[in-house]
Amino acid sequence: MKDGKKYEVVFRGSQLLAFIPMIIFLAFCVIFFVIFKVFDMNVLAVGGFLGLLIGALFAKTYDKYWGAVLNGIGSSTSVSIVVILLVIGMFTKLMAVSGVSQGFIWLAYKLGMSGGIFTGFTFLASCLITTATGSSIGTLSTVFPILFPAGVLMGGNPAILAGAILSGAIFGDNLAPISDVTIASTTNQRFRKKEGNADIAGTVSYRLKYALISGACSLILFVVIGGNGTAQNGAEDILQNNMNPRGLIMLIPVFLLLLVSIKTQDIFKAVTTGLISGIIIGLLSGAFEPAAILSIADGNATGFIYTGFTGMIGICLFCIALFGAMGVLEESGTMNKMIQGICNSTFAKTVRGAELLIAVGSMFTTVLVGGVTSASVLTFGPIADELGAKHNIHPYRRANILSGFANSFPAILPFISAFIFISVSVIEPLIEESSYLTPVSPMQIFSGAFYPMILFVVLMISILTGWDRIYEGSGGSIAKVDK
Repeated sequence: MKDGKKYEVVFRGSQLLAFIPMIIFLAFCVIFFVIFKVFDMNVLAVGGFLGLLIGALFAKTYDKYWGAVLNGIGSSTSVSIVVILLVIGMFTKLMAVSGVSQGFIWLAYKLGMSGGIFTGFTFLASCLITTATGSSIGTLSTVFPILFPAGVLMGGNPAILAGAILSGAIFGDNLAPISDVTIASTTNQRFRKKEGNADIAGTVSYRLKYALISGACSLILFVVIGGNGTAQNGAEDILQNNMNPRGLIMLIPVFLLLLVSIKTQDIFKAVTTGLISGIIIGLLSGAFEPAAILSIADGNATGFIYTGFTGMIGICLFCIALFGAMGVLEESGTMNKMIQGICNSTFAKTVRGAELLIAVGSMFTTVLVGGVTSASVLTFGPIADELGAKHNIHPYRRANILSGFANSFPAILPFISAFIFISVSVIEPLIEESSYLTPVSPMQIFSGAFYPMILFVVLMISILTGWDRIYEGSGGSIAKVDK
């Protein structure tokens, strides 16, 4: 029952059949991401829509079923995520073509870094690049080919060096205001004392301390045990062929984007500022030619404006399918029953217990979807929203726990993590093409990924001790004590 009325979406046999679209989606995650190692968001979108089609066959109220799907897709949260991702895709590609990685290589070379120092520097560079681009996968595919071979040549430990790059990618994935994980975890956490969802700028500002504490501890470990500092023969020639100081100037648009985002709390103004300033600075500095922005080549559209937009279509379609499935769960009463069951559990009776449930639920969901954190926070987000709101936990904190634990151990488990598999798939061709690189196993990369491990500890301390716990005050304000 819902407000004294029956739910409109009814299934044959049991309302638990409302989970069919979600189960098929999760099956696609496991089959393609874990078993076949196909890292394509379009595949997840196909799985989502196929799940919706199959789920409809079990619905008694066929028309009501598709009405629920459309209501889920048309929700303000769904639409806002899709629009934000499409706009942000342009800036992401701008940064990808601007040569930031080569700029960091130049800086490391000029400062004479080697061994553990270079490994620590690689972690910092990966953090900045992912924060700038908002794309963890993009960072792994662009940073590994440049900084990993260079780091090994400069005496870095291969396993820890790989873990440093992966850690940096996860750092930005969790913190960057233009990351799909940040957007997904923020926009599905609603205010209860004012209209709307949590704003991205406020959420990022709140979680910044967690990222910096975890990042600082990780940096120390990377420097101390990241390598012996003995450079290999030929290192200098290889480094000189892969460095360009011009790439560093492209950090200016990133700074402007972050500044406008924090000042205005408007992601659209922030991205527009970053995109316009990035184009101007990139052209003036020679980081790219005008044709790289938007042009026609061989009868096809090209340029980072076009590829950035189209590159987000896969994840947008995935979001649409997932919100359609959420609509079915909502209007069949299944979601409400599940949320009520969790909220009425013994664990959920205290604030600490509720936060622990959000943490465990986020990690479990991330494991189920093969370490795809954007998928997990979208899936478990509505439950975290209701569970946290029961104790008036501020949306900023709910979003931080949700995405933080998703980006901890579940994101780097060596046998199911998409991040680990992508890292290995990028490293293997580098090994084949070189005489000085040795294979790095998934377990070795996991053992060197210090940041997600430390982030887990920091977040758990916050939950268990109540440190930095905030509540929603009047008008959505931050309150230290529940009133």
